[in-house]
Amino acid sequence: MASPTVPVLRRLRTLAILEWVNIPLISWVLVGVLGMPPTPANLTGLLLVLVVLAEGGAYWWLKFAQLTSRSPVPRGMGAYRVLARVNLALLAGGAVVVGASLAGGASGARVWPGLALWVFAVLEHVNYFHVQLMHDTRADLARLVRTRRLHRSHLARDLARRI
Repeated sequence: MASPTVPVLRRLRTLAILEWVNIPLISWVLVGVLGMPPTPANLTGLLLVLVVLAEGGAYWWLKFAQLTSRSPVPRGMGAYRVLARVNLALLAGGAVVVGASLAGGASGARVWPGLALWVFAVLEHVNYFHVQLMHDTRADLARLVRTRRLHRSHLARDLARRI
């Protein structure tokens, strides 16, 4: 395995930290600053986003540790195999909560933030566990333009390795 470059390691560490910083930041902005009503739909959507962000931050930290130790795969991939299935159950449960709120007549700020957060949680799950949706570097964008398709996420590739 080639030695990782300092910018790659710095990027992985930054990704981990930013995901974890986003957990209290998103909560504070939505609930504290914007006054999102603490309804079942809204809190469910928020909780799902926070869970996936925590998993993502932990993954990037494990990836950082893997590359610095030159391990073949990050530690904890067994847990992430379980989390991939648990997340699907949680996201399905979240859809039921948000759907029940909509069916029960909830509208406006009592349900729409929760629905948006649920969609965000689904997209984050897909981004981490399946295909890379986020393209925020020149290299990612260049690869997307060159190949004209989404690629498997880093976590998906690590989960596919059997070592």
